[in-house]
Amino acid sequence: QVQLVESGGGLVQPGGSLRLSCAASGSISRIASMGWYRQAPGKQRELVASITSSGSINYADSEKGRFTISRDNAKNTVTVYLQMNMLKPEDTAVYVCNAVTLMLGISYAYWGQGTQVTVSS
Repeated sequence: QVQLVESGGGLVQPGGSLRLSCAASGSISRIASMGWYRQAPGKQRELVASITSSGSINYADSEKGRFTISRDNAKNTVTVYLQMNMLKPEDTAVYVCNAVTLMLGISYAYWGQGTQVTVSS
């Protein structure tokens, strides 16, 4: 089991910045990758960025150059950060943290509860 706790959402003006955090606890040694997805009203959930346990990073094309994902490994916690700069109104969505565990060839996805990001003047 992996527990995910997100923080850092809020209201920001266009062009502003926010940093989201997602702290994973529990069976963190099994985590193969963590990332952020977002879901805007009326749209499907989409990948924003992900980072593997080995440090490989993947960004959605629309976020390249604006968003940065990073990871901090502690003894009992893994925290993933999403630094979002030059935010646009179209970035408004619920941002959800994801962790994928892998054990004996079986993967399982865990999801956080989500944090609202609103970009508006």
